[in-house]
Order: sequence, then structure tokens, then C-alpha cells
Amino acid sequence: MGALFNYFANNALVGSLLLLGVLAAQAPAAAQDYQRRPPDLDRLTQELFAEIQSDEVPFEDLYETLLQYYQTPLNLNTANREDLRALLLLSENQITTLLQHRQRNGELLSVYELQSINGFDLRTIYRILPFVTVQSPDANAVRGSLWQRIKHEDNNALFLRYERVLQVRKGYAAPDTFQGRPTTRYLGSPDKVVLRFRTSHTKDFSLGFTLEKDAGEPLVYDAGRGQFGADYVSAHLVVQERGRLKTMALGDYQLQFGQGLLLSSGFGVGKGAETITTLRRSSVGIRAYSSLLENTFFRGAAATYQLAPRWLATGFASHKNVDANLQQSTDSLAEFDEFTSGLLYTGFHRTAAEINNRHRLAETVSGGHLGYTSANGNLSLGGLAVATHYGTALLKRPEPYNRFEFSGKDNLALGLHYSYVWRNLLLFGETARSSGGGLGTTNGLLASLGPTVDAAVLIRHYDPTFHTLYGNAFSENTRNINETGVYFGLKVRPRPRWEIAAYYDQYLFPWLRYRTAAPTDGHDALLRVSFAPSKTSILYAQFRQRLKPRDLPTDVARPVPLPGELLRQSLLVYLSTQPTPALELRTRLQASRLRLDDGLAWRSGYVLAQDVGVQASRRLKLSARYALFDADDYDSRQYVFEQDVLLAVSVPVLYGQGTRAYALAEIRCAKNLTLWLRYAETRYRHQPTVGTGLEEIEGRVRSEVKAQVRYKF
Repeated sequence: MGALFNYFANNALVGSLLLLGVLAAQAPAAAQDYQRRPPDLDRLTQELFAEIQSDEVPFEDLYETLLQYYQTPLNLNTANREDLRALLLLSENQITTLLQHRQRNGELLSVYELQSINGFDLRTIYRILPFVTVQSPDANAVRGSLWQRIKHEDNNALFLRYERVLQVRKGYAAPDTFQGRPTTRYLGSPDKVVLRFRTSHTKDFSLGFTLEKDAGEPLVYDAGRGQFGADYVSAHLVVQERGRLKTMALGDYQLQFGQGLLLSSGFGVGKGAETITTLRRSSVGIRAYSSLLENTFFRGAAATYQLAPRWLATGFASHKNVDANLQQSTDSLAEFDEFTSGLLYTGFHRTAAEINNRHRLAETVSGGHLGYTSANGNLSLGGLAVATHYGTALLKRPEPYNRFEFSGKDNLALGLHYSYVWRNLLLFGETARSSGGGLGTTNGLLASLGPTVDAAVLIRHYDPTFHTLYGNAFSENTRNINETGVYFGLKVRPRPRWEIAAYYDQYLFPWLRYRTAAPTDGHDALLRVSFAPSKTSILYAQFRQRLKPRDLPTDVARPVPLPGELLRQSLLVYLSTQPTPALELRTRLQASRLRLDDGLAWRSGYVLAQDVGVQASRRLKLSARYALFDADDYDSRQYVFEQDVLLAVSVPVLYGQGTRAYALAEIRCAKNLTLWLRYAETRYRHQPTVGTGLEEIEGRVRSEVKAQVRYKF
């Protein structure tokens, strides 16, 4: 205990956080702040994702985008069709009826007026409430100059977060020697610290900055290398609706147009338990960036200008240095003397090798978009050009599956996209070609077949030679390359509180892929039945089967890789109920099994989790979970979303046998000051260590502490 006290006493960053907490505890009681409730990310995750069983799900993008809507809610009196689509929570029929209601009756007077609009049931209204608002269309016109509005804006917050794993990991232990050389160790402390500030107003402005030091990263001030204490620094200023200048961004920003085939630096859910609305994307254009992801943004300037009543033009330019391992060519006849085999996306700079790869590759991206929207908003067309230049050439390893991958320094991609609403049908799509000659296209149809039936079809094709470096359209692969597929989705509401959702996706890969030695195909299918007995309760059961190609293991009898099929079946049962206004209970059982067609037995894993949430008082909210897990190996690992402090994401990977538990307290210390405290612990059975490599812990327990303070000026 004494050593722990000395650590906190000597750590300035932690001391600052604790000081704010002490001051908060001594602050006088304040009147209740009647702000919108934060979004229920746990419940939304269950509804938007089929299951969280992949490292490839963009958790950070999902939560950051939803929280951006929470911080800068969508004004239902000014939102157009594209704005409403971007929420991913409304069907095309609901969007149409809302726009028609607004046209007939004028602006909404309250969000509760949604109950009078056809198609808006209580479940839908409660889902979107954290992300929308109702204001006068000219609410920003009488607020004074921009800087005065920023100065007096109530929607602002400063966040300071601290995280640490309590056990000593190998990367922080004293180095030993291997073959006469000292072993690698982390160069920084095991503390993770995040400082964030943002102030914003809907359709007006957004201003903010983010600083992050990951665990193991040293605090370094080196202006020449772009390091100013924290390893990651981000800032942005976005202004909107300044006459014909619709949006202007300086600093870090995101871009999304069409179906995300060329530009989709925001998030895309893709296949999930929401089988209809998450298929289509929206052209939201320029958006502020404040996430902790260190590679999914543009840095520079962008602007959208209104050329004519129905025409918008966007231009952008971005330049930043990205992580890469640069290598020197050993062939004197090679086209490039220096090259990199690929970009590094972890964002970690903890060891000497990681620091050496930090910001080594210069990346410049520029381009433009020209868009047209009809007077009634039913038709939208757009053209897009994106040019990317790297200071050093990208050359993939000479493996057969890399034959058609992008190589060189420059890539130019041109694309066209469309969206058309006709009665109860939505047609949408995007087609593009990259400088390597490859073609990519995705086209879909959403149909409301009746008041209780929705259907969707989406067809996509991405050549092996199609290269889109910032695209993220609908696909089975993590990138839009080397894939052809067709998706069918269906949603039926046979009774007022019942819903049946299903999809079937068939795909093939025309060329080789990593861990597949031949062209292959596969499928993915899901069925979910849900029942909502009340506005605060939901019960559903879900089954998913996924067949995906993977090479069979090689051995003496089979030295050459042969393609096989990996079959994964998953079952999920989830119950969320609220017996009293102050008590919430959630039970989750998920299990999966998989088998490679090599004659081996099934491998399986499961998690049984029980959550309890208690609103102990007006100022104190408590949440806790206890979970049991058992997974045969890493391939049968389980991912389960956990509640965390605001703006943070926790989706631990669980395999082996053990228990997982956490407790979270949210304390409203004063009107402008909120404190979060979180403790989480994973306890394993039958294994002497936890983790691998530099993250290895001697023992069976891994414990994490987290504290966060939010101050609103």
C-alpha cells in the first residue's frame, strides 16, 4: 500500500486528476442539469451489430460518430435526407414521412411531436432522442459573431482521463539479455492519459483538441519531429452555414461521400442485426474529427461551397506523416531505392523500433466532389476525384496473393454515385475506377413492402486491381478489393412488439487472399427474433452462420497449402429489462463454435454475463458486470462490449477459462463537474501467465483502473 501511495504522490499526471476529483467532491451541490441523457451505447451496439466477434469492427469510429451526434445533435427542423440517413437509426420510409410532415405542418415544436408522425413508434423515438434536437431554423442567425458564439456556447466539455494496468507487464520490467543483447522494453510509463476539449453548436461550428499518451509511450518534446509532450495531438476548427460557404474545416477532419467507396473516413457498420438501414451510406461531406484513432482522418483544409441552389462543390487537401517501416532496396536495378511494404495502423510508439517507424512516410491526399440534389431531395448525384501521393513507394511482399495490390507512390481514383427515392423504394450506388485500371461498384435497393415489412438487396464487385486507400464501402473483406457478392436483407414486424430480422450474403474472391491459396467463395447468414414487451425491455435470440475460406494446415504429407473452409456458428441470447426506474438488469449469453474442414473436432467458446445498473441518487449512477467465459483457443475467442466512462470504448478479448468483472461509478459532483471511476478484472484459471510478448503478466489476474473528469465551462 505504501508503494502505491508513493507512486500516486510522485506522478504529476495522476496527481492532477486526483486533485480535480478532490475539488469536485468539495464542490457545493448544484441544481440538476436537465441535459439529454447520454446514448445507451450498449443497447445500440446490440441492435446495430450482429455480434462483436472480430478485431475488424470499427468500435472507435462507431462510438465517436454517435457521440459526435450526442454532442452536436441533429436539428430535425433543418436536417435533410442525407443528414437523417447518416444517423443509421431511421428507415427510408420514416425519413420520408418526417420530411413530408415538416413540409405540411411546418417546423416541429418538440421532439415529442414525433409520436404523431406515421411510422415513428416509441422504440424508434427512444433510440434517436440522444442524437436529435428541435430548434428554430434560424437559431444561429441572432447569436452574434462566431467568436462570441464560441465564447458563450453552453455545449462544451474538457475531459481528463487516466488508465493503468495494475500488474507489472514484461514490457515495463528491467531488461535482461538475449544472445548478448538487452531485450526490448517499453520506453515510457504504464500510464495512459487523454486530454480532450470540444465546444460545438449544431450547423454552426465545432472547435476542439485531443492529446493522448498511450501506455508505454514516453512524454517527449521535440518540435522538429512533431512531438509536443503527448505522442498524439489533434485539433480542428469547423464552421458551417456562412452564406454560400456551407462548411469549412481546418486541422483534422473526415470526409464521406456516396457509398464510401472512395471516401469513408467516418464509420460504416455494414452487416449487422440491423439488416436494412445500415446498408446505405449518406453524403455527409465534411465533418470534424476528434477521435483517438491515429490514422483515419485528413489533416489540412476542406471547404464546401454552394455554386447554385442545388449544386454543392467540395475541395480538400491533406498532408500528414504516417507510420511505416522504410526499407532500402538491395537491387541496384530496382525502380525505387527506398520503399515500405505497408502502412502501420496501431498508433503505438512505445519501443525503440516503434518510435523509429513513427511518421516516417509522407502522405498527401487531395481532390474534390461535385454534388447535385433535386428540389424535393429525392434525387442526388455526385462525382468524386481523390488523388493520393506517398513520399516513399509502397511495395508489398512478393507473395502470390499480393500480385494485384497497390504499388508505387501515386493513386488516382474517380467515381460517380447516385441515390433516388421513388415511392417506397430507394435506389443507391457508387462506381469508381482507380489508376491501376481496376473497377469497383456497389449498388443497392431498399424497399418498404408494407407498413411492417422492409427488404434490401445489395450487389457489389471490386476488382483485384481496384485500389481505394480511404474507402470503406460494404464488403466482407476489410478493404474494397478482390470481391464479388450479393446481399439480401429482410425485416418483418408481425405484431406491434415483435420483430424478425434476417440476411443472407453470398460472396466470392476472384484472386488469392492471405491464408487462401486459390480463388474461393463463402456465405454469411443471420436470423434474429426480438420481443420488446415495454419501452425499457427487450429480449432477443440470434443465430449466425459464416462460411469463409482458409487454407488447411500444412504438414509432411501435405507440404503445399490447400484451400479449405472455416465454418463458424454463433448463438446469442440477450435480455434487458428495467424493473424499476432506478434498476436495470441485462443478461447476455453468447456462444460460438468453429471447425476447419480438416477432420478435426469443433472448437467452441462462450460467455455468460450479468449486468446491473443502479441510479442510486440524482448524483450517483453505478454499473457492474460479472461474467464467466470458456474458449478452447484464440480462434474461438469471445468479444463482449462493456460499459465504460464517457467517450471510452471497452471490448476485451476473452479466451481460455476464467471470469471477467467490472464496476463503474458516475458521480455528478456539481452542475459542471462529473467524475467517473472504473475498475475491471480478468481472472484466469489453469494458466500461469496472462498475455504474450511485452504484455505478459506473471500470474492469473489482469486488473485495470480508469478515472475520468469532465468539466463544462
